[in-house]
Amino acid sequence: MFPQVLVAGAGPTGLTLAIDLARRGVPVRIVDKAAEFFRGSRGDGLQPRTLEVFDDLEVLDAVLAAGIAPPPTRVHVGGRFVGERVFFERREPTPAVPYPNAWMLGQSQTERILRERLAEFGVRVELSTAVTDFTQDDDGVTVALDGPTGPETVRVDYLVGADGGRSTVRRTLGIAFEGTTDESVRMLLGDVTADALDHDFGYWFATADSPGEGIAMTPLSGGGLFQFATPLAADDEPTRAVLQRHLDHFSGGLDITLGEPVWATVWRPNIRLAQRFRDGRVFLAGDAAHAHPPTGGQGLNTGVQDAYNLGWKLAAALRGRPGALDSYETERRAVAARVLGISTDLLDKHLSGAEDAMRRGEETQQLDVSYRTEPGTLVAGDRAPDSVLRRADGSQVRLFDLFRGPHATRLSFDAPADHDDGEDEVRAYTIVGPDRTPADGELVAVGGHAFADYAATAGTRVLVRPDGYLAWRHDE
Repeated sequence: MFPQVLVAGAGPTGLTLAIDLARRGVPVRIVDKAAEFFRGSRGDGLQPRTLEVFDDLEVLDAVLAAGIAPPPTRVHVGGRFVGERVFFERREPTPAVPYPNAWMLGQSQTERILRERLAEFGVRVELSTAVTDFTQDDDGVTVALDGPTGPETVRVDYLVGADGGRSTVRRTLGIAFEGTTDESVRMLLGDVTADALDHDFGYWFATADSPGEGIAMTPLSGGGLFQFATPLAADDEPTRAVLQRHLDHFSGGLDITLGEPVWATVWRPNIRLAQRFRDGRVFLAGDAAHAHPPTGGQGLNTGVQDAYNLGWKLAAALRGRPGALDSYETERRAVAARVLGISTDLLDKHLSGAEDAMRRGEETQQLDVSYRTEPGTLVAGDRAPDSVLRRADGSQVRLFDLFRGPHATRLSFDAPADHDDGEDEVRAYTIVGPDRTPADGELVAVGGHAFADYAATAGTRVLVRPDGYLAWRHDE
């Protein structure tokens, strides 16, 4: 079967998109120019909205089992322990928000879980396979690939560049990557063992004369590794000896021995946004479309959201509704610009040594991402809340359970379910108040939460898009 969509890049963005397409029955091919799978932690913070996406893609259980909650951080200044800080204020789940807290999982482990899910649909990542060129016309895209067996030409309906900050797809299109790179700031990031540190905690080591500058050590799940982050001088190389010297300096000579880095990279503030996310039948997503500083843990999460937004729209276009794709750039570029602002503000705090530079709040969770174009409590473009419902037989079900899958979902509050939405696949449900005895097929809003969270009254109807946002609402 010939692929209808070719995805360039097999990071979290490309893998999410490939899974979403494959579960919709869209023939998809995913390639990556790397010779082997990524082995480092890099984007290790998964935000609550990403956990909701992973719930829908049926990988959440594996992600939760493999990761850890953000740990408290033990702060040392001038070689002296000064206390513990919690930079992520823990929130209790609610009926509307079942996953209110961030989760920590090294990027390589997240990618492994996504690859295993993709393989369940019979799709596997093709390594050592690079997009070298492409041309497009009104009917499709002709792509030149260079893989292990040599050059190849493939014809597809759509091409998606999820191939990182140095995206070949973006460069071939000639799309400007607007923004700045600050060469005066260098940060060494990587994964190491640290023999004297308790793996249940994170650490911040700083000198007494400059407490805002130091080295951060964050535990990684699944072993004894820590992700480190430390300033790097212009003439320093990313070696264990350099890292050990930095740790000895910032820790005040504490007896901590580091192992050889399993993965390391030198990072510079590279804050950029693609001028366009689409050119005809070619799309950009993830780091190919926006480059973030690591502050706030937004880059990976924003890329996953790009893919989640684009997947169902590509499927709709392939089923004869090409207009569904028109909103991708409008919706996602605005979100990326906003998130870049959040990440940049946090970076500025970090570089200035602000006391609250490491604290993370609701602005980083991406639960408030909206594509709305009108005011209101819950309107088209807003995230669809979860809620607990009760069936006629007494068993309970969550709205997220009803949303899970490639379909759209219509909810009718105290009104008959109606399937006439003009959508290809819609599942319709009637929700009644907590004092009602449900008829067969009706669902009771336990505690009335569904009515409250959807600002619904008798006769309210909403259509929830396949990506969990409201397509429209009608109130009688």
